[in-house]
Amino acid sequence: MAQELVTVTSGPLLAEARFRQLAAVPPELEWFANIDNERTRRAYKADLADFSAFVGLARPEDFRSVTRAHVIAWRQSLENRQQSGATIRRKLAALSSLFDYLCERNAVDLNPVRGTKRPKVETQEGKTPALSDDQVRALLAAPDAHSLKGKRDRAILSTLLYHGLRREELCSLRKGDIETRRGVPHLRVYGKGGKLRYVPLHPATAGLIDDYLQASGHATSDEAPLFRPVRDNRRGLAAGAALTTNGVYTLLQHYAGLAQLDVGRLGPHSLRATAATNALEHEADIAKVQEWLGHANIATTRIYDRRRTKPEESPTFRVQY
Repeated sequence: MAQELVTVTSGPLLAEARFRQLAAVPPELEWFANIDNERTRRAYKADLADFSAFVGLARPEDFRSVTRAHVIAWRQSLENRQQSGATIRRKLAALSSLFDYLCERNAVDLNPVRGTKRPKVETQEGKTPALSDDQVRALLAAPDAHSLKGKRDRAILSTLLYHGLRREELCSLRKGDIETRRGVPHLRVYGKGGKLRYVPLHPATAGLIDDYLQASGHATSDEAPLFRPVRDNRRGLAAGAALTTNGVYTLLQHYAGLAQLDVGRLGPHSLRATAATNALEHEADIAKVQEWLGHANIATTRIYDRRRTKPEESPTFRVQY
């Protein structure tokens, strides 16, 4: 997948020679170029490189000679390497996505991944830990309410916990992404694949963001990243760089320690899981939660529905002798 795509210069008409160049681009490369999300591109690139190495594919066009036997053999190889069921499902999904595109472009007659047995989903309950209400309150109270960094970090934690954003979505927010719709402040969120959704801004979060922006000095710059390194504010930069996803992870780990949270595998996704779980437990419609989180499939949203797994609601506590 390393071959470069053809670059076309601007002009009133597409010259015949340039058209032939574009027409020669293999659909395999077109498919890869159309993946907008950078993390997805990296993951799919690694998955297809794994498959290519196993089968011995040398060129993008070689994918058209792949059969179901190749796919089954690769799956067996992944199992022999003790890859997890979730990893194998993802790798097969990447390969299947490519072949769906090739079928649409009439480059192949069928998708050899379809019908190939995939590992079963291990559990309907998500493995990402969700915080309890007490833990959430402790985490939100951990940052210093008076320093610029503390004000920023309180706003960040609140944005994650009340809106269920992915950390990439949080880091991509600009000041101008807070806009009023029907009289209610909303966050304009660009999710996976560049899909746009509008999320109503919780009043508590709105107050914390406003407090932070007033202290930071970039409240009037709509193009500036909403959350950025404190040093950029101290330097008086009007724009500056956005806070990185690694910075969000480090920030959370720091305050989890201050709040003395003993939660394994705690990361930014845990706050997304917490928000989704809390909304569902308070009778939010699961279809609305799906839209709120930006999930393409409601089955993904159901992973956060832990209402059926509450220990206190187990039949164990209904038994009487």
